[in-house]
Parts: sequence; C-alpha cells; structure tokens
Amino acid sequence: MRHLGLIESLLASVLQQEGGQHLVDLLRQLQSVCLLEGKAQSVASAEAAALVEKLDLNAAIRATRAFALYFQLINIVEQYHEQCEKKRRQKLPATSGNGHAPPTWSYLEQSLAPPEEVGSLRWLFPHLKRINVPPGRIQSVIDQMEIRLVFTAHPTEIVRHTIRDRQRRIGHLLAKLDWTEAGLEKGVTALWEVEAVKAELLEEIRLWWRTDELHQIKPTVLDEVDYTLHYFQEVLFDAVPLLHERFRQSLHAVFPHLRPPKLDFCQFGSWVGADRDGNPSVTPQVTWQTAVFQRSIVLKKYLQSIEKLTSLLSLSLHWSNVLPELLESLEQDKLQMPEVYDQYAIRYRQEPYRLKLAYMRQRLQNTLQRNQQMTHPDCVLPGGLVYYATGAEFLQELNLIQRSLQASGLTCRALEHLLIQVATFGFILARLDIRQESSRHEQALAEIARYVQVLPQDYLELGEAERCAWLLGELQTRRPLIPARLPLSEATQETVATVQMVARLQQEFGREICETYIISMSHALSDLLEVWLLLKEAQIYDPVTHRSSVQVVPLFETVEDLQRSPQVMEQLFRLPWYQQYLAQEREPLQEVMLGYSDSNKDSGFLSSNWEIYKAQRALQRVAAQYGVTLRFFHGRGGSVGRGGGPTYEAILAQPGDTVNGRIKITEQGEVLASKYSLPELCLFNLENVSTAVLQASSLKLGFDEITPWHEIMDELAQRSRQHYRQLIYEHPDFLDFFHQVTPIEEISQLQISSRPSRRKGKRDFASLRAIPWVFSWTQMRLLLPAWYGLGTALAEFVAQNPEEHLKLLCYFHAKWPFFRMVISKAEMTLAKVDLKMAHHYLEQLAQPQDKPRFEPIFTQITEEYQRTREMVLTITRRERLLDEDVNLQQSVQLRNGTIVPLGFLQVSLLKRLRQPQPVGLSSRYSKSELLRGALLTINGIAAGMRNTG
Repeated sequence: MRHLGLIESLLASVLQQEGGQHLVDLLRQLQSVCLLEGKAQSVASAEAAALVEKLDLNAAIRATRAFALYFQLINIVEQYHEQCEKKRRQKLPATSGNGHAPPTWSYLEQSLAPPEEVGSLRWLFPHLKRINVPPGRIQSVIDQMEIRLVFTAHPTEIVRHTIRDRQRRIGHLLAKLDWTEAGLEKGVTALWEVEAVKAELLEEIRLWWRTDELHQIKPTVLDEVDYTLHYFQEVLFDAVPLLHERFRQSLHAVFPHLRPPKLDFCQFGSWVGADRDGNPSVTPQVTWQTAVFQRSIVLKKYLQSIEKLTSLLSLSLHWSNVLPELLESLEQDKLQMPEVYDQYAIRYRQEPYRLKLAYMRQRLQNTLQRNQQMTHPDCVLPGGLVYYATGAEFLQELNLIQRSLQASGLTCRALEHLLIQVATFGFILARLDIRQESSRHEQALAEIARYVQVLPQDYLELGEAERCAWLLGELQTRRPLIPARLPLSEATQETVATVQMVARLQQEFGREICETYIISMSHALSDLLEVWLLLKEAQIYDPVTHRSSVQVVPLFETVEDLQRSPQVMEQLFRLPWYQQYLAQEREPLQEVMLGYSDSNKDSGFLSSNWEIYKAQRALQRVAAQYGVTLRFFHGRGGSVGRGGGPTYEAILAQPGDTVNGRIKITEQGEVLASKYSLPELCLFNLENVSTAVLQASSLKLGFDEITPWHEIMDELAQRSRQHYRQLIYEHPDFLDFFHQVTPIEEISQLQISSRPSRRKGKRDFASLRAIPWVFSWTQMRLLLPAWYGLGTALAEFVAQNPEEHLKLLCYFHAKWPFFRMVISKAEMTLAKVDLKMAHHYLEQLAQPQDKPRFEPIFTQITEEYQRTREMVLTITRRERLLDEDVNLQQSVQLRNGTIVPLGFLQVSLLKRLRQPQPVGLSSRYSKSELLRGALLTINGIAAGMRNTG
C-alpha cells in the first residue's frame, strides 16, 4: 500500500525523537511476538508477557500510545487509498477489456466482477438493461426511492474531535503529496516542494504524539451533537449534489428517457440530542438546543452558497432577459427590505440576479440572527426582522432564479447543487427521531391515571386487552386527560415534557424536524397506544380530524418481540381508529424498526439475523393485507455482532418486496468516520446504498417463497440459539467469566459517551447494553457475539446427511444472498479472532480460585470457534479465511499482528489495576494512573479492530 512505508518511517522518526531509541527497540521487541498471519505465538507469548510485566507505567503508556498512533495512521492511509481508488474507478469505462459490455451477472458472479463496477450506478443500469428489466419497472422504483441514513452517537466511537481534525489534515497532506510528486514527474514542481509536504506530515505526527487521545471529561450530549454534525459540515453537504449528478449521468447513459429521482431521495436523520432511551442527559431543552444548532449550521452553509452565486450570476439586463415574475419579486423585496435596496440598487442596477441574491442573503442573515437568539423555546424574540420562516420559502426563491435562467437558455451548476441541498437539508439539516423505552410511557400513564382517578384499578394491574380498551377510549375523546398542573414524579414530568417539546419544535421548525417517535422494547399493542395518547394530550394527534404530525414507530428488539411483531401490527392495522388515521395520510405508510443489537445479545448471531429476516416477511404480508406501505428501519451497529458489515450486501440480502425503494438505516460509532470522513468515500457509500436499494427493489430473486429452504434455516437458527443460550444465559459461571476476563468494567469508565453503559445500572445481562457487550469481546479478541453457535448449527445439520446437506449449504451460499451474507460476515469476524491472546486474558485476569471454573468455558468457546471456522471454510470451498478478498485479508493480518503487543500491554495494566492492594511496580502508581493506561490500550485496540461495536 503506497504511503504506508513513508508513514511508518515518519512515525519511527517521531518516536525516536520523543521517546528515544529504547522506545523504538521496545516496540520492535513486542512486535516480534507475532506470526505472519498476525496471531500471538505460543512460544513467544510467555516472553512477551514477562517483558510487559517488567515495564513501568510510563514505558507501558508510551508503548501503548505508539501502537495506537500506528493504527490510526494505518486507518488514514487505508481510507485515503480507498478514496483514490474510488476516484480512479469512476473514470473507467463500464466495459470489459475487449471493449464489449460485460456479460450478465448472477449474484455469485458479482463477487468475481471487476471491483470498480459492482455496487455502483454505472454498473447497475447496464446490468438491468442486459437482463431486460422493464424501464417502467425501473422508473417506478426510482420515483418512490427514499433513503434515510440516521446518524447516532454510541460508545464505540472513542476518538476525540481534536484527533479527528488531525486525521483529516493528514489525509489532505497525503493528497497534497501525491499532487506535488506527480508535478515533480512532469517538471512543474520542485523536489523541495515534495520534501516540504513530508516535513508537514512529520510535524502533524509529532503534534499528534503530544496530544491527549482520551477525552478530558465525559462528553455532554451537545458535545456529541457537535461531533456528529461535523460530518455534515465537512463532507455530506457537498456530497449530496454530486450523488444526484452521478445518478442522473449513469441513468441517462443507458435509459435517456427515464426521470432521475426526486431531489430529496437521500435524506438524513439524527438520534444525537433526541434519543433519550437510557440517557437521562437528553432533556427536552437539549433537544431544542440541538435543533437550533443544526439550523445554524445549515444557514451558514447557505450563506456561503449565496456568496458564490452572487459572484457567478453577473448577468446584465443589457445582454440577458429575465422573467417578469423575477422583476416583480424584486419590487416586493424593495418594500420589505428598503435598507438592502438603498445599499445595492445602484451597484446592481442592471444586474437583477445579484440584486435578488442580496435580498436573499439579508433574509438568511436575519434568519440566522433570529435562530441564534432562540436559546429556549419560550424566549421572547424582537420583532421587525424579515426572515425565512421555512426552508420551502428559500427554495421557492431559488426556483424562481432557476426558471428565469432556463427561460433565457442558461444553466448554473452551483444553483442546481444548492437546490438539491435545500431540498435535502431544508432549514433543519437532519430530522430528529425521538426514542424512549416503552416502560417509561407505561409508568407515566399509570401515575397520571392514578392521580386523576379515571380507572377502577391501577393501570399497571390491567391486562393487555383492558389496557388497550381504555387507551382507545381516551384516544377518541376530546377531553384532555392530563391537567395543566400535576404533582408528577420527575420521570413522568420529563416524559410528558418531551412530547410537548415535539409539538413546540414542529411549530418553530416545521413538521419535518421531528416526524418519528420510536418506542424501544416494544412488546404489545398497548405500548404503541400509550404514545399515541401522549401525542393526543400534546395536541399533536387530533381526535376530531384523525390527523397527526408524528408517526409512532415500534422498535422490536428481542427474538420474542420480533416473532410477536406481525401480531402486534395486525392488531393495530385492524383498529377502525387507526384506519381512520391512515386514511387521512397522503400514503398509508407505517415505519417499523428492527433491532439487531439486543436480538443478537439475546439469541446469537445466526438466530438474530434469521428472526429479523422472517419478521420482515411476515410484517410485509400483514401490511399488504391492510393496504399499508411499510418502511423498515434497520438499527444496525458498526460490528457484525450488532448487524454491521457491508451495507450493499446487507440490503441485497433483505427478503424480496421489503425494500421497495425505501429503507432507513442507522449509521453508528466508528462507521461514521470510516464512511464519511473523506469526500470520495462519502460519495461512494451514498452511491453504494442507492445502488443496493434500486437493485433490490428492481430484481425479485424469489428465494422468499422456497418453503423447504426456510424450514432448514428455522432448524439452523434454533440449534444456534440453543447452543448460544446454553453458554451465555444458562451456564452458572459465565457472568463471572465475562466480568473477569474482559475489560467491561474499564470500558464503562471511558469518557466516550453521554449514555451509561447499562440501562438500569445492574450487573446482569439484561441491563447491559449491547454496545459494551460487543466492545468487550472485541477487546480480548474473541468477538464471540458475531459467530458463537453458528458452527454447531451447521455441523449438526451436515451430520444428519453429510453429502446431501453439505451440498445444499454450498448451494445456499452460491445462490441465496441472505445465507451468503451470514457466512461472509462470520468469516470476516473469525479472521480477527486470536484464541491464544484471548486465553492470555483468562490466565492473567481471572482470580486463581476461579480458573478451574473458567477453563471449561474457554475450552467450549475454543471448540465452537474451530467448528465454526471449519464449517465456513468447507461451505465457501476455500483453504483460508478471506481468500476471496485478498486486500481485506492482508489488512486484517497487518492489524492482527500489531494488536498482539497491545493485548499484552492491556492485560498487564488491567492486572495491576484490579489488584486490591497494589504491590511491586504497580504500587508506585495510583489507581487513576493505572486506569488511564488501561483506557489508552482500549483506545488503541479499538482503532486497530475498526468495527469494534
């Protein structure tokens, strides 16, 4: 990989200058414990462990920081080269080497296709034409395309904002280096210019070495808001118009008569500042501040665009005509903003576009000024300002300028880009999804009903049918349930205030700021009706007109809830009350969210994926029966154990008729940095999702109707789940094993998220969030949630009929996108497992008296790993993991090798930290110093593993 050698050389130089030759020698010693395939060696492990044990804390921390910095630099180089490759591929013609169009592709053959084509729009449209997909069918899908990517803040993202800025600067310097080196070859730049860029890189790395990697304090919710919105400011805002251009050009090159998608087909949402499930720091006031912050960002972007247009649109009335309606609008602007007319009328006397833009700029500035004064929803604002109340008003004036230009035969690319940006981001930037856990609504309504005495018995004592009957009755009455003043508990006040805040947000920012209220841990119909009742009390839902400006979205997370979800939704759809509500909507659309994290923690990798697949099919059938359109919201995490993995393959693996041009997906944790930190990577990922949605919606593979296949998957999922739960939930020693041999307790002390690592603070699996659960296994290199149980299920199935069943599984892998995706994700995870390193955690961190209890657990895990690895290799017909993707294989090996020394360092520091009475070397240091060292190792391993949680 180009630039890697240079970066390694520069880092070595920095480390020698900052830490001396002994630091460089120490790192080389520690790296020598790796095999070529990047796993800990049995022979060298004892030697490495002994070496690490002798290190004092300062030396251990320096070594940890060096390895962590190395991983961060590798990530930057990889991302930069991925970006360069995407640019290169976009310039290649969509033909084979002999100049002819490539042959028809099957799903299996896609993996063998030229990598520059698969997953791109430039590949998809010729492919659809070759296999004779009717243009009408393609147009129908394009017209209804609606992609929503929802950004979230999660504890997997451990890198400070300060470090992200430095990473971005190094990426820019690599691009600058390429440019100067290319110029040197052509004779347009000098050698000293190349050396100057290398000197800048060296300076950045040295400054990075002296920068603290850890958050100084626990980030607030607004810190997380600022961090997440950084991607909108730096990359996304400018990438969206390029996505439209790429879509339109690729489409018209093959289907010149088809219409491109609507301007806002790719939309963005955010949970940051709105998701309050288990996060007491997300208050109504914080949500309001988040909306204000988002509007400030997008208004400043529009002001920059208006300045650019003012420079470009210098057309004079002497040489270009304008529409009469533009001149009429200038007269109206003169009456409303005479001060702008006085300032610019003479300067722009013959330049109507510039004069119009001057008025628009002032309106935007007034809108921004007003927004910056809105520190609280009830604050009093000064009057007299002429401002844009909505993004639609701004868009209307931009459209007027475009019509006038088109009438005179002109186009303006910058204006077209701005039109797309305003249609996409409006004056809100990203839609805020409110999310709260179902029991909060239940407790709130129980307390309210108890106080106003409207029920003969306590609400919590009612059965499901009785609850639904009461809730439906309250929903259809015009009488308010909640008095203006109630002596409620703090939790109930917050629940009620949240819904009231949604109403206030929509009044100020428009309906689009918050159209979705998500109920996590949805179990029954009453969970949905409770929120509808709260919406009615906040006057968001009107029982007279049956209209609501917010949709209630159930989030089905556990396996039991996924299995029950079709029944719950059918109960909702058949209610006459709900049918009246749907009848008022332009399209009877219902969003349903599916949780990957908790279902995986609950039942394991294979069972979780299959239950989500089945739930979608069943929900789709129910919705079709009642004439309702479904939009599935996939709550995917960054790791395989939480639904992560390549988005393109994941979308293609969805059951047929469940995408239909619409999808909503969470983008979490370190995924944001890997996908959206650089412009071309961002554009590629947006195109990748668009391609997958269009492809999945246009091509019906028919695997959903093959009942025998599904019966086999039911059997496999059941076997997998049973084996998984026998270890995780039924083994009496497993909880102690988990807490002793993984860094779960130290992870909970990282200042990386405003949200607690446990829902209710209890030391049990039910309270533990899926994110730190996955994060812990990744740190110790077992990655257990992403594969455990799969091997047993496959092996037992094959054992029933070795020849026929193995042949069948191989056929599944070749033909069924869902099964291929499952095996592919497991394969990637298995390649990152290091059993010897994981056993080192057990040997060193388990209490001596507990090791006899824990060793059988580890043996069981090891046997399942070997079983799973063997089955994956047998089904894929390969000799080594990841042989199909050599680049990924090499990247994983490189990272695995360098993570080994970090693992030894982490274990040593955790061991010292956990000693009740510090002895020996550890007695010199306080617990806080040792904790800091341990947290740095967590940081470094996370950077090396990349998809950590």
